[in-house]
Amino acid sequence: MASIANLLANTPTKLASTTEISPFNNFNKFSNVTFFSSPRRSINRRVLFTVKATSAASPDVKKAKNKEERVQKVHSADEFDAALQAAKNKLVVVEYATKDSDQSNQIYPFLVELSKTCNDVDFLLVMGDESEKTRELCRRENIDKVPHFSFYKSMEKIHEEDAIGPDQLVGDVLYYGDSHAEVSQLHSREDVEKLIKDHNEDGKLVVLDVGLKHCGPCVKVYPTVIKLSRSMADTVVFARMNGDENDSCMQFLRDMDVVEVPTFLFIRDGKICGRYVGSGKGELIGEILRYQGVRVTY
Repeated sequence: MASIANLLANTPTKLASTTEISPFNNFNKFSNVTFFSSPRRSINRRVLFTVKATSAASPDVKKAKNKEERVQKVHSADEFDAALQAAKNKLVVVEYATKDSDQSNQIYPFLVELSKTCNDVDFLLVMGDESEKTRELCRRENIDKVPHFSFYKSMEKIHEEDAIGPDQLVGDVLYYGDSHAEVSQLHSREDVEKLIKDHNEDGKLVVLDVGLKHCGPCVKVYPTVIKLSRSMADTVVFARMNGDENDSCMQFLRDMDVVEVPTFLFIRDGKICGRYVGSGKGELIGEILRYQGVRVTY
């Protein structure tokens, strides 16, 4: 597509709220989430998982439960694997917790609330100190801290984090959920070309959010992208691409000279007219308004 090559020559401004990448290497190396690449510590069950089995969550957790709750409690590796298989390509969010963990008790009610509103996501709870079967599952999944959250799709772990707060949990679910109708999910250069062609004559500004799967700033700004996609639906089209999803996406980032993420490409009338690099909510809104012809003063 000829218009794609006509990028602005200006080098993107470097911001602290970005993840720097090299478009000529394997993108999997540029995650700001560590997947236990260092030697793992053995689980000290005397500290992390009590030997005495329990058949129920703590009283604080019980208070959060009600008939609308969609969090499935699993009691063994077999139940865990069956739940992942049944979810197919849906996002599955797993919380690993223990009865005596204050942080687990505090974050669980937020997981319950998410389960009520995110019908396209499955939620699982593993109580690591419930029984020998759940302790064995935690050992198999290399869990040595709680609360720990793992995200799965098609039975593959795509992300994990320890001890996150409610805002980060919501952001992760939105980012990895990948099912928001207002934001087009692009998986190849051909998808980008089709999107641009579809909006070549309707006068709408196309905002393409380019990121990586495990980029913290990309996750941080994505809830803002979703909100803007709803409030600006009449004049702006939002789309997203993860550069490390496949070879086609990786090549697209190289061709676009994307060296930091998130990068937002602004496209109008079939041509890329600018870009914004960063995860600042105010700055992103300002740039979108500017490319819509609104005078913005910083």
